[in-house]
Amino acid sequence: MLGASKRRTQLLVTTGAALVLAGLITGCTTAGGGGNNAPTNNTGNEETGDTVVIGFSGPAATHGWLGAINSSAQAEAAKYPDVELRVAEGTDDANLQISQIEGFIADGVDAIVLLPTDGAALTEVAIKAMEAGIPVVNVDREFSSPFAARTTILGDNYGMGVSAGTYICERLSGQPDAVVAEIAGLDSLPLTQDRSRGFADALEDCGLEVSARVAAEFTVQSGEAVTSQLLASEPKIDAIWNHDDDQGLGVLAAIEAAGRDEFFMVGGAGSLNAMEAIQSGDSVLEATVIYPSTQAADGIRLARLIAQGKSLSDLVEIEVPSRIVLNAPVVTAENVEQYLPTGFASAS
Repeated sequence: MLGASKRRTQLLVTTGAALVLAGLITGCTTAGGGGNNAPTNNTGNEETGDTVVIGFSGPAATHGWLGAINSSAQAEAAKYPDVELRVAEGTDDANLQISQIEGFIADGVDAIVLLPTDGAALTEVAIKAMEAGIPVVNVDREFSSPFAARTTILGDNYGMGVSAGTYICERLSGQPDAVVAEIAGLDSLPLTQDRSRGFADALEDCGLEVSARVAAEFTVQSGEAVTSQLLASEPKIDAIWNHDDDQGLGVLAAIEAAGRDEFFMVGGAGSLNAMEAIQSGDSVLEATVIYPSTQAADGIRLARLIAQGKSLSDLVEIEVPSRIVLNAPVVTAENVEQYLPTGFASAS
């Protein structure tokens, strides 16, 4: 279990993120209130306003989560008659993405929503857009300068690790010698490092540690290969955290092939496949930690509000916040129905 101070900190962070997210998802539908001096530019956000042109540049859909990022952004824009969305082709090529943003600048769009293939590489062109008076909403992968974005919306990679570790601590309470395994993604990526750091910190707080660790590459094939190696080297495991539900398809295939079921597993990201496995109760996978694939959709909402001079209707502040970090909740059989609509289809 988390210590009192860490639990208190996590509760405050989680509550704050949830309140901001609530403003994004539902708050835009309500009118503001308060005294005679209450701000008026964050009311009636769902009402059709001046048409705004938003340029969107996202990733190549090589992974289920990445595909959901693109599709959810386009679906969100389609809800608003006052949004004209111009979508650049998804890409993993930083140079191509730079040229896409330069095209949006030349076109004089009202706002840009950008999930950069490389935050540092796209920073300069994002600053160029900002200097041209075009607000940029940075999604998921941060730029290397605060001057490159009007607002940044992120998932919580460290928080994913904390959530997974906290869940496993609670499940293994009273078992100080439990064997906990970790199946990470690409170790070279900061997001993987953050997830592992959060996981280790949460386990340490309840007296556990990662006993065995392997790293995959966010693919089904790599997940299956490294899990086969893990299972061959560890005769007994009590719990596994797999960072990514797409590679989790391979992880589960390796587990089934090995005939192992003495442990439970926690996934990561929140794929539809993972949620259905949790719902069925027929798998070692009993939970997954959400890394929201709605980030770009939220980015579209934020870009619309910024371009129309509005804010979040559940905040007193009269401008959209400069930074929003979304929550990393744990999905289990008890709450899976709530999260099923947000599950993304795997790319494989």
